[in-house]
Amino acid sequence: MNTNVTGLHHITAIASDPRQNLDFYTKVLGLRFVKKSVNQDDPGTYHLYYGDYAASPGTILTFFPWAGLRRGRPGTGQAYATAFSVPEGSLPYWQERLTRLGVKQEQVEKRFNDEVLPFADPDGLRLELIATSETDARPAAPSKDVPAGFGIRGFHSSTLALTDPSATAQVLTKSMGYKLVSESGHRTRYTVGPGGPGTYVDLLTDPALPRGLNGAGTIHHVAFRVADEAAEVAARNILLKDGLQVSPVIDRAYFKSIYYREPAGVLFEIATDGPGFAIDEPLDQLATKLGLPPHLEPHRTAIEAALPKLD
Repeated sequence: MNTNVTGLHHITAIASDPRQNLDFYTKVLGLRFVKKSVNQDDPGTYHLYYGDYAASPGTILTFFPWAGLRRGRPGTGQAYATAFSVPEGSLPYWQERLTRLGVKQEQVEKRFNDEVLPFADPDGLRLELIATSETDARPAAPSKDVPAGFGIRGFHSSTLALTDPSATAQVLTKSMGYKLVSESGHRTRYTVGPGGPGTYVDLLTDPALPRGLNGAGTIHHVAFRVADEAAEVAARNILLKDGLQVSPVIDRAYFKSIYYREPAGVLFEIATDGPGFAIDEPLDQLATKLGLPPHLEPHRTAIEAALPKLD
């Protein structure tokens, strides 16, 4: 038995300045700002969400921005890099765009059958654009800054940097239903369900990588998707049976979640596809107000007063 995970749901990272973060992901990368909420464990801090127009699972990159937070260091023991899927042949457009906007980038590299453009956000978070030769029918995030023919269509993959991948691979394959699809050098790729962009997890064991240090510019956790709450509960039971320490099901308003650390220490989440981000504001007005879970709603005035202004 496995957890019925169908791919990536969202990825949450840590940032410093919230306004800088908002500008980069909407104006530079062309993602839609889909939810302005708060860190439910620290309501004095924003939780910002970016994705496609419909805020679809598998497209959502989220941030906890703490103003003035020291920069971390991506490395082993962490989710190391987050890759987005873009249309085949679009990397020259992105190279020119990122250069023009002063974004630090690396040389395009070949990875398996795809071209990859590595770059970094203002906090040093490692990002990649993968011009995949595989079919990706997801529509691009609509943007006045990035033409749809070059636009980001959601996640391609998450790369975990590890010193020893064996125990992590065991959890992915035995408990979570992933299967090995490719190996090259220090990198092994796993997929789940029908596969394709939005499902991949890469395990990277490059001995040149430093030990990761948490801080701005690093990933907090990687969330995988399941269809509904029944699948969530079933997944939790499987993970517990396989000896993992798993949180109770937590209601995050927009989805239900469970959390656990895989053997190398990377924090995983499994989140439900629903109810989604349009439960408290219309789809065409996402992120126009501060979204709060019901238990924080009575404190709205104080929370809004404490948060820095974004517009």
